[in-house]
Amino acid sequence: MTELEDRLERFETLTAECELIAKLATDSTKREFYLKLAEHYYQLANETRRAVATRAAA
Repeated sequence: MTELEDRLERFETLTAECELIAKLATDSTKREFYLKLAEHYYQLANETRRAVATRAAA
């Protein structure tokens, strides 16, 4: 596995973990924080996924 693929896997894991924490959070402020954090990691995963695809096509 390449470094980019490792990073992609990590971002996907962090996205899922943040979504789970948000779902379990009883405090609305914490829920919103973890949902925003999950969205950030989701975007990073998408950017990394595109980079992996670009490298594979090259």
